[in-house]
Amino acid sequence: MQIHYCYTSTPVGDLMLVGDATGLKYINFQQGPEPMLPESEWRKDAAYFVNAIVQLKEYFAGTRTRFALRLNPVGTDFQRQVLQIVARIPYGQTASYADIARVLKKPRAVRAVGGANRKNPLPIVVPCHRVIGSDGKLTGFNGGLERKEWLLALENGELPEDTADSTLADAAQPVLV
Repeated sequence: MQIHYCYTSTPVGDLMLVGDATGLKYINFQQGPEPMLPESEWRKDAAYFVNAIVQLKEYFAGTRTRFALRLNPVGTDFQRQVLQIVARIPYGQTASYADIARVLKKPRAVRAVGGANRKNPLPIVVPCHRVIGSDGKLTGFNGGLERKEWLLALENGELPEDTADSTLADAAQPVLV
């Protein structure tokens, strides 16, 4: 099956979108700690991702609170279960890793939930930035804590007008721990 990819600019930096006929497989922060490089057999084709790009622009403009995209994330069964729960966290709200473990009926699997969340191949669309520590503090994010904080501020209407259009492309990006 042909894999397609493209890049799109956003206020949190350039994103690489990767997918095929089964759906969007990856969204990667290109200025993050692990920028994705296209495989030689992948086809660069922005037209393939028009719907995703439009929805991302609407999200960053504050006019979209839910995504309606066909998704096919890569991961183990457990990772997919975690992502399904993360995908249900409402816009502008947060949940802890422990909350997600309880929903899974595995309350002692907090670290495993954190590991699965860290490997989220579809950040923003599957909103792992909405997952925080049990103490309410922001914890790691594969796009960097600055981006996580910015995304949460966007969703809570807390961005000053002059920063809503600014980019975090050059911000430091610690790895999710």
